[in-house]
Amino acid sequence: MNSTEARAAVEAVWRSESARIVGALTRYTGDFTVAEDLAQEALAEALISWSVKGIPAEPVAWLLTAGRRRAIDSFRRHAVLDEKYALLVRELSEEEPGVDVLFNADTIYDDVLALMFVSCHPVLSKESRIALTLRVVGGMGTDEIAKSFLVPIPTIQARITRAKKTLAAAHVPFVVPETSEIPERLGSVLQVVYLIFSEGAFASGGDSWMRTELAGEALRLARVLVRMAPEPEVFGLLALMELTAARFPARLDTAGQPVLLEDQDRRRWDQSAMRRGRAALSTAVAAGRGLGAYGLQASIAECHAVARTAEETDWQRIVILYEALGRLVPSPVIELNHAVAVAMASGPAAGLQLVDAIADKRTLSGSHLVPTVRGELLTRLDRPAEARLALLDALELCSNAVESSALERKIAVLFEH
Repeated sequence: MNSTEARAAVEAVWRSESARIVGALTRYTGDFTVAEDLAQEALAEALISWSVKGIPAEPVAWLLTAGRRRAIDSFRRHAVLDEKYALLVRELSEEEPGVDVLFNADTIYDDVLALMFVSCHPVLSKESRIALTLRVVGGMGTDEIAKSFLVPIPTIQARITRAKKTLAAAHVPFVVPETSEIPERLGSVLQVVYLIFSEGAFASGGDSWMRTELAGEALRLARVLVRMAPEPEVFGLLALMELTAARFPARLDTAGQPVLLEDQDRRRWDQSAMRRGRAALSTAVAAGRGLGAYGLQASIAECHAVARTAEETDWQRIVILYEALGRLVPSPVIELNHAVAVAMASGPAAGLQLVDAIADKRTLSGSHLVPTVRGELLTRLDRPAEARLALLDALELCSNAVESSALERKIAVLFEH
């Protein structure tokens, strides 16, 4: 195996198993910041070893063992021969455990959830909680997180560094909080889970349109959170993610290219996920407290789920739901989605007027979203020259290879006119 293949293998394991690896190492060392450093050192060691010896049969167990060995080396360097050191030595002196032993059913959830709540601890700022959790639990790179926040990469790097230092200084324990402490930290956890899911559903960069393993991890965490904190907004988030994930099977064609919602074969939608999502939404509604931001978005997703075709979708209801959502949590992305809904309900000219207003405010100036929507609406208004310019702007800003390819095809079609 060459170094390029080894890097791809290491990145794949880290992407899907980072939370479990860091969580398990934190359980062994008792220090979250140290555990992440150990995990990164193990990854660096894997890049060299795997390129020479090939991928081990149990790559996660290999990384954990490498991390634990480095922990022992650190303890030795600091001459800390205490109970923790002795325990680590005993574990490594025995037969190497397999991944099932390291990640048994009794510890997986606790490790990942403890990691989530440590990353979302109240001693951190809201922005730092989200950035740190996306980095450590979601395994996302700082560039991907920066795109999620629409801020420069150095800003995210600084937030993560400050967050680690703050946690270390506060001696935050690696435990799932007591029931009484959960509500104050739940909002940030839900936001982090949603951002992880969003990155999986709509990859901000790379060569894939979706990263379903990341979305699946967010769904798993949401299902666990529902059991831990059965609040209406937790059910609302779960409903939103289930209803969105239900459309995954139809979002790519046979060539792996994106398919717009209105063009999707709805027979391919996952009906089981639809039922789970609608059931979770019903639970949120039944609480009688009014829907929060996630519940409103789940209601929008349900409008799509129950419509047999794009034409039969209740676009007027979606417009109203987006207006309510915009009042609750103002956001330029929500404004843009509202504009798209208006275009579907009242025609592309009405939608374009709203999109142009968003463009004038330049709140999404670094994103490809506004020019992409403008190009689509201008195409529908039979204004190909303007549509080409808008889509060329979108192409310049887009960092996802699959989405860029789709934009290039649209531009090519417009040049034929």
